[in-house]
Amino acid sequence: MPAPARQRCHAALAGLVTLATAAVVSLAAPGSAAAADTWTETGSDRARPLTESQGLTSVEVPANSPNRYTGIGTIPLDVSSRGWNHVGDPDASYNGYYIEPYQQDSGNSKMYRVQAPDGTWSEYVHTLSPGEALNNSWDAISPDGQWMLSGEWGTMNRLLVFPAPGVNPSTSPSANLPQASTVRLDHAVRDVQGCDFSGPTTLLCSSDDPDGSLFGITKPLLQIDLSAAPNGSGDVTGHVTALRQLPLRSSCSGTFEAEGVDYDRRTGILRVIVMSPGFCVLTDSKTYKFTRG
Repeated sequence: MPAPARQRCHAALAGLVTLATAAVVSLAAPGSAAAADTWTETGSDRARPLTESQGLTSVEVPANSPNRYTGIGTIPLDVSSRGWNHVGDPDASYNGYYIEPYQQDSGNSKMYRVQAPDGTWSEYVHTLSPGEALNNSWDAISPDGQWMLSGEWGTMNRLLVFPAPGVNPSTSPSANLPQASTVRLDHAVRDVQGCDFSGPTTLLCSSDDPDGSLFGITKPLLQIDLSAAPNGSGDVTGHVTALRQLPLRSSCSGTFEAEGVDYDRRTGILRVIVMSPGFCVLTDSKTYKFTRG
């Protein structure tokens, strides 16, 4: 090959290498799993559609407590009769408080139903801030027990921070539960159905994203690394990483729904509910189990 032709060829190859490198760097931006944990599927349990279809949490106090689940069949009649007809993914604190998130079809508020360690229940209502979405899909209690994170449906660049109702001494069932601060995300998330703390500044979240344009996959398992532990005194940032697609396996074809998530700090097991499409929601919906790779 003549020298000028070789030079042109080398220049073209160099350009392709540069473009390929840029593409890799672009893919390794906030949505990449390169610097995050990997999670390997280790098994599954059947998820009952009426009582295990929305969320779940492991309970550390009292000792040997069973895991708890939510679904339309777990909503008490007196709660649903007052309009709180949807329950989301719950969480439990280190010191034995259990919190369920509720929403209604219309209005300007959302509700958190709290069971104290002595078994008594109380309700904490939050009046929506300007621009806040009505839905209430999940709650996640910080490891220190004092703060609670919650999220909104749709494509969002934030998570909401509240004093943990019933646990934080600043809260009262007779007063509005105020938003304390915000987690500002560096990458948009869509249709988050559940989050749980796996460490003081790390969240694992299940996304029901049906589109796939944000991370290149639908129904992703997300990791959000916070710049600091939430404490209500100011906003923190959250770095979002897509770890993997959640399992989408069923005898039926159609649209799956990713639901709640739980990280058991005692065992290191991560569990995520995925409901099957169509008739198979009754037969082969699963709670999948994962361990850190």
